[in-house]
Amino acid sequence: MNNNEQRRRMIILDPEAKSPRAQGFENGLKSRVIGQERALRSITSLYQVFQAGMTNTNRPIGTMLFLGPTGAGKTHVVEAAADMIFGDPNSVIKIDCAEFQHSHEIAKLIGSPPGYLGHRETSPLLSQENLDKYRTEANPFTFVLFDEIEKASDSLWQLLLGVLDKGRLTLGDNRQVDFSQTMIIMTSNLGAKEMSEMITGSIGFAPSKKSGMEESELDQKIYRTAMDAARRKFSPEFMNRIDKVVVFRSLKHEQLRQILDLELRAVQRRIDEGMGERFIFKATDATKEFLLNEGVDLRYGARHLKRAIERFVVNALANLAATRQVRLGDVVWIDLNEESGKLEFYRDEAEFSIAAATMDSIYEMRRSEEGARIAA
Repeated sequence: MNNNEQRRRMIILDPEAKSPRAQGFENGLKSRVIGQERALRSITSLYQVFQAGMTNTNRPIGTMLFLGPTGAGKTHVVEAAADMIFGDPNSVIKIDCAEFQHSHEIAKLIGSPPGYLGHRETSPLLSQENLDKYRTEANPFTFVLFDEIEKASDSLWQLLLGVLDKGRLTLGDNRQVDFSQTMIIMTSNLGAKEMSEMITGSIGFAPSKKSGMEESELDQKIYRTAMDAARRKFSPEFMNRIDKVVVFRSLKHEQLRQILDLELRAVQRRIDEGMGERFIFKATDATKEFLLNEGVDLRYGARHLKRAIERFVVNALANLAATRQVRLGDVVWIDLNEESGKLEFYRDEAEFSIAAATMDSIYEMRRSEEGARIAA
């Protein structure tokens, strides 16, 4: 049989395809995280390798380092992934590395060895029991997040060398912890000052007025700045044990607008699920532009926008609910007064009956679901 005949009998395969489960996972992440497709593809790829049963059993499922400007969503990506898989954004073993700036504080992670003061009182954070806490039968793995890794002492980096390479950790009492069923993600703000100067235009950049090509050039400069800062800070041995380094892009105005819509929906969920009066609020386009103008600071990304929403929307709605100016089923419109430049709040009487009926059906459904869970 010649090569042509052999080729005709073969079926072309697509190595870029995703399983329905992995595709659903990525789509769910995209609905929660805006503007960071590279990070979402990376974490989805690791998830698909795990689902295919092709992970290296002698190493963690994957190790990633997230770099980039503050407020770009590095920690949020991990929490969103945990929410997609385990139904809770807090189902992550989160290590705040700012608490481990001194070498002796490593005992909080691995426990004190026998004979040391407080040996029996020290419960290590990285125990096998903690790693197994959030695992399910469908997804028997754990997210471990080392937040702001650059703030930790060198002792933590040395401790991680063995974990990243062999997937094993020895506690103070010589117990072994298996990290082969974990995704280890580290975040860092290294180079944040330089990136902030680029984003705000203090060294010649003005991203809000740039074309697509120039925005791409800015992202490339941010990438090089972050990578150079990481290589200066971490040893080659440490960097070589990381599977994937992802540099987050600066958030553009249109992406912040999408994040604003997500955050406003999150505020509505807080009202729906809270203990106070349940009502519906709607923001006009002028209100959204006001919040963007007040909340967009390119140096701080989405974090500054969240503070603006809390200040101008959440606090005001809480005051209205606490003083009973709004009640169950009310529809509250938020609009901008062009003359005063301030937000104004209106109760829409015409929409009250429709909203009340809708909300009553939602709460009745939730009560039924809660009763079913209790009965089970």
